[in-house]
Amino acid sequence: MAALLKQPLKLALVQLASVRRDGIGADKAVNLAHARTKVLEAAQAGAKLIVLPECFNSPYGTQYFPKYAETLLPSPPTEDQSPSYHALSAIAAEAKAYLVGGSIPELEPTTKKYYNTSLVFSPTGSLIGTHRKTHLFDIDIPGKITFKESEVLSPGNQLTIVDLPDYGKIGLAICYDIRFPEAAMIAARKGAFALIYPGAFNMTTGPMHWSLLARARAVDNQLQPSRGSLVEAEDKETIVYADLDNDTIQSTRKGIPVYTQRRFDLYPDVSAEK
Repeated sequence: MAALLKQPLKLALVQLASVRRDGIGADKAVNLAHARTKVLEAAQAGAKLIVLPECFNSPYGTQYFPKYAETLLPSPPTEDQSPSYHALSAIAAEAKAYLVGGSIPELEPTTKKYYNTSLVFSPTGSLIGTHRKTHLFDIDIPGKITFKESEVLSPGNQLTIVDLPDYGKIGLAICYDIRFPEAAMIAARKGAFALIYPGAFNMTTGPMHWSLLARARAVDNQLQPSRGSLVEAEDKETIVYADLDNDTIQSTRKGIPVYTQRRFDLYPDVSAEK
């Protein structure tokens, strides 16, 4: 069975407390500097794949997206067009680690559309992947939360698999994307060893669903968090770590061989269509 993960990998998930939905954490430069501190802390602990949260550089809210949006195209942007792009590139190179830069608000200059966009950088600071959030968070739970990203944001139109040359492929999506299992299935069946979802879940649906959804996507696709290595943080700033290895993934797939038992004569293989 071909290796999904070429060598053992320490993963770090950085949870920041500096940016909140109420506008706390409004200084972008401070947020970028704080992110650098935490990424370097994770790298010092041995992490080689480090993930920041969704909209880590700005407050999270439709009223903030236009003010904080940066222009990423044509790539590479100038530092004036995207200070976050250049900060993430420099941080990845300084950390000597792959960095999933959470996400940032993006303005596409030709269409004037806004996106929620994740950038992935290599240990040399090169951009190796980009994902625009494909499913927008439009919900209405009476008496609890109403939120409509589509008031400002446009949805991305591509699924994203990023190749980390030293380790293998990851499936990348953002927060609300996790509720739609097809993207995870496609990434897993195309050889991804991990599914990465930078998120900024709220405190209404988050405690109910975030861990459940992450475990479901992992179990469905027999990826490492489904075997007890999924670590859950509390609602405060922290870094959580997981050690990933190919043997664990492969032994699980051998023991419960769903990859050879699917009935594509009864239902379609969604990965064959992409």
